[in-house]
Amino acid sequence: MTNKDTIQSKLNIDTIRKDFPILFREVNGRPLVYLDNAATSQTPRQVINTIVDYYQNLNANIHRGVHTLSQEATDAYEEARRKIQEHFNIAKPHEVIFTSGTTHSINLVATGFTSFLDKDDEVLVSAMEHHSNIVPWQMLCERTGAKLKVIPMTVDGELKMEEYNKLLSQKTKLVFCNHVSNALGTINPIKGIIDAAHGVGATVLIDGAQAAAHIKADLQALDVDFYTVSAHKMCGPTGVGILYGKEEWLNKLPPYQGGGEMIAEVTFEKTTYADLPHKFEAGTPNICGGIAFGAALDYMNAIGFDMITEYEDELVRYATEQLLTIEGLKIYGTAKHKTSVISFNIKGIHPYDIGTILDKLGIAVRTGHHCAQPIMDFYQIPGTVRASFSFYNTKEEVDVLVEGVKKAKSMLL
Repeated sequence: MTNKDTIQSKLNIDTIRKDFPILFREVNGRPLVYLDNAATSQTPRQVINTIVDYYQNLNANIHRGVHTLSQEATDAYEEARRKIQEHFNIAKPHEVIFTSGTTHSINLVATGFTSFLDKDDEVLVSAMEHHSNIVPWQMLCERTGAKLKVIPMTVDGELKMEEYNKLLSQKTKLVFCNHVSNALGTINPIKGIIDAAHGVGATVLIDGAQAAAHIKADLQALDVDFYTVSAHKMCGPTGVGILYGKEEWLNKLPPYQGGGEMIAEVTFEKTTYADLPHKFEAGTPNICGGIAFGAALDYMNAIGFDMITEYEDELVRYATEQLLTIEGLKIYGTAKHKTSVISFNIKGIHPYDIGTILDKLGIAVRTGHHCAQPIMDFYQIPGTVRASFSFYNTKEEVDVLVEGVKKAKSMLL
């Protein structure tokens, strides 16, 4: 038995896969091979059942009612907040702000910093960011006159840390970086990035959207100021996520939206705002989504993140080895530390054409620039084929992918 088989057996992938109904459907007459997990992961029965149970038995607005349903829904929602706090080792539950996802979280912070920046200040972002961690900061710089500077990357898809340290100065007020690149799979050295930024008095936001499903981040150990997560990347529902923020920063930032729930007292002359976390949670939230996010964390923690990381790393190594046997195939993103993403092209073939044929074979991958167009411009390519993996994928599915790519190549060249 190989080490790879041992890991797959320890994790009991066959049993895990039974928790995901969608994995047993067919697409274009073929068994589905779902390899688009970086876009969104699939949802296990345990989380689906939580969603159904909420609407069947708990459905009521929260924090506002004295009746039983409202109180039970409030308790379940706040219990989910506590689960998130514990999972990410966050000091206080009110440092967990429920949002609609990572994009919402980043925009909340970017908007809040408008009054804190001057025209001589500088904002640093990495060269491998998702558009959601570029555009809000560009908008912030347009509002304030601050300058946006870019931490460069190498051809292997690693940040140039020496150049980063040179960019840092007393003018640096904000640093933004993803924990894991959605287009390349690179795991960035965020602890070093955070510590160096703090050394010049800068504030740091880490986009954890791609990391959270693969790496269990300890936010107190990282000493990060802000960290963002989307539930749908880690077996939860779409439309919900969290912003972690240090209490001192969340108290400084103004509310992002006005409305119900985020107020302490309202008159036509003046409004005072509620305490954390409600200050940033205006209106009726995605109650069911928040509760289901907690259920998704329960599910993944029951499997164990150490096991998940070990298995996914082995799966990516195997997929990399097999794909590189195809002549003309080039992988973009060969960092020493990476996870769960393989972006590739075949010389002479547009990635969209490969993706279209793979779909006809029941294989779901993503093609294009993956909302990371600056990365594609860096490599001078229109985009890539991206296969992204989760703990419920198998070596056998990798084999199907490889054969599918070979078939696409034979049809297109």
